[in-house]
Order: sequence, then structure tokens, then C-alpha cells
Amino acid sequence: MTDANRQLRLAIYVLLIAVSVGTIIGRIGQMSANHGKHPFMSANDRSRWATIRSLVDYGTFAIDDVIADRRWDSIDKVYHEGADGKRHYYSSKPPLMAVMLAGEYWVIKHGLGLSLGSYPFYVGRIMLVITNVGLLLVMFASLVSMVERYGKSDWGRIFIITSAAFGTFLTTFAITLNNHLVSAAATMVAIDFGLRIWIDGRRESWLFFGAGLASAFAAANDLPALSLLGLLGLALLLKAPMKTLVFGVPGALIVAAASFGTTYWAHGSWKPPYAHRSDGPAIAQLDANVAGEAASELNEAKVPAVVRETFAAQGINLSETPELQVREAGDRWVLDDAIVDRRWALQKVGDVIEIRTWDSWYDYADTYWRDGVKKGVDLGEPSRLVYAFNMLVGNYGVFSLTPIWILAVVGGVMLLRSDDRQWRDVTIMIGTLTIVCVLFYIFRPLKDRNYGGVCSGFRWLFWLIPLWLVMLRPAADWCAERRWARWLAALLLLISAVSAAYPALNPWVHPWIYRYQEYLGWI
Repeated sequence: MTDANRQLRLAIYVLLIAVSVGTIIGRIGQMSANHGKHPFMSANDRSRWATIRSLVDYGTFAIDDVIADRRWDSIDKVYHEGADGKRHYYSSKPPLMAVMLAGEYWVIKHGLGLSLGSYPFYVGRIMLVITNVGLLLVMFASLVSMVERYGKSDWGRIFIITSAAFGTFLTTFAITLNNHLVSAAATMVAIDFGLRIWIDGRRESWLFFGAGLASAFAAANDLPALSLLGLLGLALLLKAPMKTLVFGVPGALIVAAASFGTTYWAHGSWKPPYAHRSDGPAIAQLDANVAGEAASELNEAKVPAVVRETFAAQGINLSETPELQVREAGDRWVLDDAIVDRRWALQKVGDVIEIRTWDSWYDYADTYWRDGVKKGVDLGEPSRLVYAFNMLVGNYGVFSLTPIWILAVVGGVMLLRSDDRQWRDVTIMIGTLTIVCVLFYIFRPLKDRNYGGVCSGFRWLFWLIPLWLVMLRPAADWCAERRWARWLAALLLLISAVSAAYPALNPWVHPWIYRYQEYLGWI
């Protein structure tokens, strides 16, 4: 009877996953974003596609040639000096994912003769099916393995798989190129391997290597997942020090080398683009005896002779017509020389004026990210209390949009109160990761409190979804024994599925709760 039940469960899993995947493939086939010109739905995914196309079609990370067609342009870009000494536009997204997908595009272009420039719909759809559906299948396979190992009831196991197939935003975002699905898939594999070691007591070397590789890959694609790498790594180090050091650490180092290596390859810097938001080092200064007179001319948008002489002493001969911008009169100026193709900041510090190299990559002529240009949610939420409310139970709320996670909280409490110390440890780790991640975003500066921009859910927490699915198990098994609880769980899943399905053809829209508040005039 047990074997028969298991075979029936597996058949149901296959059916649920097939329906979910089939629906996703159908939605990918219906894409007609960007006024029907390209199957790319937002600035976020266009930025990634631009890099993929530029790498294969033009042999460079610079996306100037691609975004010359404005339909390919994106606000998610930076502007800085490249290896050729000239300034170029680059995607602001970490390049590791783009490099990997460029290999996929290269095979499609040379194998099928289809290019993103000429056949964006065909190539885009082919790559989304291969990449995103492939990631989902990996996730589902790991989740099925976990529910079969640790689930106590047929109903509970099927409920968890149904939740994963229809009740989370991971399937919503499977029709667009994004890093969150990549990170979530890696997180699912990492926790699967970690539980095999921690709960099941297994010690195969490949499990440690895989856990290190997967958790590092999650972090490389979604920076807050660095906390998973740290906590899971510490747990495995305590459980099996030698195995973790000999096999787990090398797995993580491979990803770290790939991540930092592609960043340096793309930008000539070990730091990712988002870390370049301030001035570079000072290369010269105007002493106090000339700074005052120079400041007066700079305030009139003129380049003083003493400034030209100071640059010349550094081997930099400014052209006759550099552009001078007064950012803060008497305090800060920006010098941009289109002929020399470089930019500098002039900053008053005490009685002197420092000339600094330019390292603010998001600050360029047509940038969207400058104060006074940004709009809507990108302005940031002034109140941290309101931000926390909306993140958790408001218009972008984790629990209001997808209330199945209420059951994950219940499941976590049940595990904490159980006699199983190993599962208590796992629950503490997942709870800690969730709380740390939530607090991280609540206490971000104003400009970063923007709910992840225009999107259908609080996407910065999506990488945690596999961990929350693990926490569903005890609550689902408890509900399986009570009819009223099963109906309640089904209702929570229905609401979650509706939220996930609302943006079926474009996840880069506001959630339905936000839209309804707009309709009521509250926003």
C-alpha cells in the first residue's frame, strides 16, 4: 500500500508540475511587451538582454551599439571608462548571469542562425524556456525529494508541491529574465543538500561540494543570499569540519572566482557597479591661496586657468570646450571633457579644492537615478514603519499577497516546540535568514526603500521562498488531519495563486492590492 501511495503521489506531482510548466510556456509564447517590438518586459530584463546580445554580436560588455536602438534601452545602466580609455554604457546588473546566458545565445545563433537583433521574439522565447523552465524543473525535483523524505502525510506533501507550482511569485517571474529565479533555484538545491547532511546524517563529499557551490551561486545572483552561504557554511563546518573545508569551501570559491572575475572582465573593477556611487581618489588639489578665486570662476561655470594648469601637471591636457556643471555653488563642481572623454569631480574640502577621479557610474547626462528625475516608488518610502507594513502585510506584503506563508510561520513555530533538535536548528537558521533579510531592507536608506521598483511582489525576498516551502511541511501535515484546516489552507493557497496569476503576462507591474488602492485613491 505504501509503494502504491508513493507512485500515486509521484503521478500527482508530475501532473501538477506539468500543468504549471505548460502554463508558463504558454505565457512565454504570448509575450508582446515593449509595444510588440521585443519580448522584453522592463528596464530590468532589457538591461540583461542588452549585455547578452552585445557579448555575442559585438564582442564587448559595452552596450552602446545595442541601445542605439532605443527599443533596447534601459534605465538600469551605468556609464564609465572602459578598457579602451573611452566611456561606454554598461548594464548595471552583475555580469556572471549574462556571461553564462551569452554562451546559450551563442549556440542558438550559430546553431540555428537566429540572432537577437533580427529575431528577438524567437531567440528570447527559446532562451526563456530553456533557462527558466530548466531552473523550475531543478527546483521542483529538489522539493519533491525533500517532501518525500520528510513529509508525514500524502495531503501535506501534495499541498506543498501545489503551493510551489501555483502559489508563489517564482512561477510568475518565470516568463522574464531575472536573477531571483536563478538564486531561488540555487537556494533550493543548497537547502536540499544541507538537509541531507544535517538531518539525514549523510557525509558524501559531493553533497558538501554541491551545498557550497549552490549557496555561493545563490549569493552571486542575489546579494542578501550571502547570509545563506555564511549560516549554512557555519552549520556544515560544525557538523563535519573536514568535509566542509575540503569539499564545501572549494565549491563556494569556484563561484566567487567566477563572480569577481566576470565583474573585473566587464568593468575593470573588482567592485560591482552598484558600489560605484561616489568620487574616486583625489589626483590633485588647488591650495588655499588659489582655491577662493578659482571657486568664484567655477561658480560662473568657467574653467579657471589654474585648473587647466593643475590638470596639465598631471599629464591631462583639457580641450578648449570642456563642460563645467555647478552642482553645489561654492562647494562642488563636475568637469566633463567630451574630447578627452573623461570626467572629474572638483570638491571643496576645508580651504582647498580637490580634483577627484570620477567614480559615480550612475551619474551621467540622461540618468534616471538622479534626484529630481526619479518618480513613483523609486523615490523611496520616507517612513520605515510604513515600508515594513507594506512589505509584510500591505500592498507589497509577503503575507497579504501570498498568505500561504502564514502556514510557514506556523510550521516554524511547531518545529521550534518539537523535541527534534536538528529540525529546531534548521528552523532557527531559516528564521534568522528571513528576519535579517527583512531588517536589512527596512533599514536601507531612503533611495533604496522602493519595494523593488514596479513589480508584482516584494522581489528581494523571493530567494527565501524555497526555505519557506521547507517550513510549510509540519503545518501542512497538521492540516491534513483536520477537515476545517484543510479548507483554510486551500483558501490561503487560492489567494496566493490569484496573486501570482494576476500579472500573468508581465510580472513587472504593481500587485493587485496596490492597483486597488490606486483605484480607491489611497495612492
